Amino acid sequence: MSGPTLTRRSLLAAGTGAIALAAGGVPAMAQATKKVRMYWWGSKERADRTIKANSLYTAKNPSITIEGETLGWGDYWPRMATQAAGRNLPDVIQMDYRYIFEYARRGALLPLDEFVPKTLAISDFGKAATDCGRVDGKLYGINLGMNSSTVLYMRDVFAQAGVKAPNHQMSWKEFAAASAELTKAAKRDGFYGTQDGGGVEPAFEGWLRTRGKELYNGDDKLGFTAEDAGEWFAMWDEMRKSKACVPADVQALDKLSPDSSMIVLNKAAVCFAHSNQLVAYQVLTKDKLGMSMYPNIGPGSKLGHYLKPSMLWSIAATTKNAEDAAKIVNFYVAEAEGAKAIGVERGVPASAAMRAAISSDLDELGKMMVDYISFVSDKVGALPPPPPKGAGEIAFLLKRINEEVGFNKTKVADSGKAFVTEAQSILARG
Repeated sequence: MSGPTLTRRSLLAAGTGAIALAAGGVPAMAQATKKVRMYWWGSKERADRTIKANSLYTAKNPSITIEGETLGWGDYWPRMATQAAGRNLPDVIQMDYRYIFEYARRGALLPLDEFVPKTLAISDFGKAATDCGRVDGKLYGINLGMNSSTVLYMRDVFAQAGVKAPNHQMSWKEFAAASAELTKAAKRDGFYGTQDGGGVEPAFEGWLRTRGKELYNGDDKLGFTAEDAGEWFAMWDEMRKSKACVPADVQALDKLSPDSSMIVLNKAAVCFAHSNQLVAYQVLTKDKLGMSMYPNIGPGSKLGHYLKPSMLWSIAATTKNAEDAAKIVNFYVAEAEGAKAIGVERGVPASAAMRAAISSDLDELGKMMVDYISFVSDKVGALPPPPPKGAGEIAFLLKRINEEVGFNKTKVADSGKAFVTEAQSILARG
């Protein structure tokens, strides 16, 4: 029996560096005649599940070898940009909603409409869960699971301290006060109420949406002002001063991956994540985690959350194995064996049939994630306009400006203007 080839150049905790995997761990036998390359970001938990799914697939399809490589989020996109420029993209690519428009419009991704419904059996996804993978009317991404932003928090720490846990009926001001109270009540050296979320784009977006603003307005322009951004950076600066959140030098350890997060490093009782990441975070910490929506009360009291594809599968335009790549994608999203292998770590399946297929196998964490999506579903606004080219770079810019404020390299009064000016320059050059 053939299995996917696995070449481990280094096996590190996801996010700290590359995990070069060919998903499976079993050398390919001579009968394997086709090689499909797969590329994804994520934790070791995701890597293990992906390896398992690919092994199951190749066991039934011994002529296929699946070679995989995974990186942490921060390293994933620079490497992908390099591969795209060299026309050397992997065949199957884990894609994010923020980047799919950029890569589709530059011709790097293959339109998938011709594979529906014969190869890609996604008819029960529903229109919204399907259309989130469309760019300019063509299908370039297949929804791997639905999710929403979330606040993860240490349940027992809040309960034992007698501090109100984060919830959507809080304002951000109340969240800051509760975080400062938790820092004092926990009485643990080097431990704070929350991570510094000033550089976390989904948190910034959620905050903006409660005020009736968007990150982008649909015309490839910013949907907020320098004053808005300045107020955001100032809020987190005040939280650093009140010790509600970790100091700048500690937050700098966070590389935007679960293993380097403040909650996993035991530096804070709260962190900001996506709902599908619960599994990855819980595996890495002994503290039982709870899930909450962002503080959702503020000026205007608009709906801050929305449902989005946690990620999508795309296929490179340069692939020489398009049909085989599409079949592998279908195994993940529309075949019970594949869906059970990945569970809900990548989000709650868009397919009603797959949700039913995995329901009996879900553990406590899986059920929490499904329940969370059910809970937020009637409390969300519309999916925002697609992010423009350069949006990924702007997300990293947000982190940098927040760090500069934290390290006193940029004045709070100048932070909003500095961020917006540079962000507009990024958008202008596309």
